[in-house]
Amino acid sequence: MNVLVYDTHSYDRTFLDAANQGRHDLTYTAAQLDRHTAALAQGFPAICCFVNDRASAEVIERLAAGGTRLIAQRSTGYNNIDLTAARRHGVTAMRVGYYSPYAVAEFAVGLLQTLNRRIHRAYNRTREFNFRLAGLLGRDIHGSTVGIIGTGKIGAVFARIMNGFGCTLLGYDVAPNPECVALGMRYVPIDELLRLSDIVSLHVPLLPETYHMINRETLALLKPDAILLNTSRGGLVDTEALIEALRAGRIAGVGLDVYEEEEGVFFQDRSDTVITDDTLARLMTFPNVLVTGHQAFFTREAITTIAETTIRNITDFEEGRENANVLRPRSE
Repeated sequence: MNVLVYDTHSYDRTFLDAANQGRHDLTYTAAQLDRHTAALAQGFPAICCFVNDRASAEVIERLAAGGTRLIAQRSTGYNNIDLTAARRHGVTAMRVGYYSPYAVAEFAVGLLQTLNRRIHRAYNRTREFNFRLAGLLGRDIHGSTVGIIGTGKIGAVFARIMNGFGCTLLGYDVAPNPECVALGMRYVPIDELLRLSDIVSLHVPLLPETYHMINRETLALLKPDAILLNTSRGGLVDTEALIEALRAGRIAGVGLDVYEEEEGVFFQDRSDTVITDDTLARLMTFPNVLVTGHQAFFTREAITTIAETTIRNITDFEEGRENANVLRPRSE
């Protein structure tokens, strides 16, 4: 099957080629999918895209007109795909339903420890042979109350790690996870979780009901010495409200691997260009904010699973098999 792979980086080609083993004809482009680049897919029955590619209604209409019948999303999140438009135009959308939850959960712990113990600041100091400790004071994670918003596969792994640190676990989700309950997690309303937690970590998908769930009102509930972590989707956090809270000293630390306006910036080298996003620029001026470029998923094990599942999705579609990774509009 001929597949156009959008938003390609060197590692995408390496892992997809290894998983494909010549089964499909993969054509790679560095271009991101949008209404302008949809024309590149003319004549391709399938495309493969990533989290910041735009498969809007307009884009899907153009893809369908060019003969595309499959969108293979090489990620778990799929809020960038208009599934209603896909159904209307007879385009099947598939995703990677599962990959290593350890990758994201472990990275969230890395953000936490880096912020708490000021490891990033210590690294910069010692490279200049400055070995003073002033300004690097942290606190024990042991004994902290950790609030986990979203206790699915990734949230449950994060809970196990925090349980190993000797933390009290609070959870918020649509339904309790028995695995987390067995760890001693207590499920509470989100307002209570935010008020009681020393550390809050987000592990929910971006949906209309979760958009900006961290906002002025919810940020005001946090302890002033709380640490907030987001390794899920940028749109969960109202960045302007977060900046207000940081400027007012109402939060001790923030670790972000995602940003709501990351499209066109993350996954790119912008080191020699002027960043025109004033919000992102302001966010990165705070010494208690750590921003990484959406890399929490980026482990060898996770990328291997993503590539293998993507190729299997394409093969199943070509051979007329439906699997659990087929996406449908929420109304169905």
